[in-house]
Amino acid sequence: MKKTRILLALALAASATPALPRPDAPPPAATKVRAARLEAPGGGALVAAAVQAAQRATVSTRIAAQVREVHVTEGSRVRAGDRLVTLAGEDVRGGLAAAESGLAAAASHERRIRALLAERAATAAELDQAVAQRAQAEAAVAAARSSLSYTELRAPFAGTIQARRVEPGDLVGPGQPLVEVEGAALELVASLAEAEAHGLALGTELRFEAGEARGTAVVTALSEGGDRFSHRRALRARVATAAGELRSGSFARLELPAGGAAAGDLWVPRSALVERGDLTGLFVAQGGLAELRWVSLGEGAGDRVRIRAGLRRGEVVVDAPGALRDGAAVEVAP
Repeated sequence: MKKTRILLALALAASATPALPRPDAPPPAATKVRAARLEAPGGGALVAAAVQAAQRATVSTRIAAQVREVHVTEGSRVRAGDRLVTLAGEDVRGGLAAAESGLAAAASHERRIRALLAERAATAAELDQAVAQRAQAEAAVAAARSSLSYTELRAPFAGTIQARRVEPGDLVGPGQPLVEVEGAALELVASLAEAEAHGLALGTELRFEAGEARGTAVVTALSEGGDRFSHRRALRARVATAAGELRSGSFARLELPAGGAAAGDLWVPRSALVERGDLTGLFVAQGGLAELRWVSLGEGAGDRVRIRAGLRRGEVVVDAPGALRDGAAVEVAP
């Protein structure tokens, strides 16, 4: 009986002893992630540019006349000197004939005065007046012949007709656009900030892309000072090589040399983007945790896209985040 009481007392004492604290659960394992590269394709920034013809001309006339014939239409290829538009030139031809008749009379009068002066029957002042009259008649003939040349409008260079603005029978006036022609050579035109233009010079070769077309262009013009309103510099680059179809009027992107101030733009691979409805974000590894950051996107180039806002230089962007969640523990692979 005494033994039973001792065992019962020990059991009660054991039940009254407080339980020892259990050790904390181990923290969740960090997800290993890979950091994305934050540089532009090819190492240089891309700027918007427009493809246009290096040679362009709007053909017009300086006389008032009726259109007799239009020899070209849109898309026609022409050689230098080919006829584009023929105007009625009867009035101009009549004026030329009158001017030539006046020149003949002035030249004859000058010869008579010279002969009379040799016989002392005329004065030197009369000869000077005759010479001036003959010179004026010659100028009138030259002007009439120049006006007659404007009745046959010809291509100033080889190229393609882009616009035909008149039809036979139309009455046209001086300076009115009749036909627009563009040469075969192409160039890219862009507007650059001062930082973007840093390091560029005439003769610099730049790569470009325009849709499916790729190629190189050589800088042919770069304004010294920026526009007083936009503070940007105008650039022209002649297309040197092109793979793919390239047309005037196309949108293009010029790749600036790497290492300039413009090369500091942040570009991320498209595989790093996270889309949630209409929002686009990135996972940034910070303090061992993944932070979902919403960003504003700029232009894209191939498999990379420029970040306009929402990301700071030096931050680590997670590439290919997959099912990663905001606040998850991450370990960036070296």
